[in-house]
Amino acid sequence: MSSIPTPPAEPGDSPDAYVGLESGAAERLAYERGWSTVRSLPPGAIITMEYRVGRLNFEVKDGRVVRAWKG
Repeated sequence: MSSIPTPPAEPGDSPDAYVGLESGAAERLAYERGWSTVRSLPPGAIITMEYRVGRLNFEVKDGRVVRAWKG
């Protein structure tokens, strides 16, 4: 039987560090810090809830990140 693969490691920074940043700058910074996917969403967007390792989600209002979370 083959072993269970180990998921890739996520960057160690906190999603809270992106709150308040301009959305474009936050996205560039997230990629620089090693996030493989960055998703920017408007407030109240309907999204799927599957967890994706390496993805960082931003809720963006008026061009600024108001909420950020992993997955």
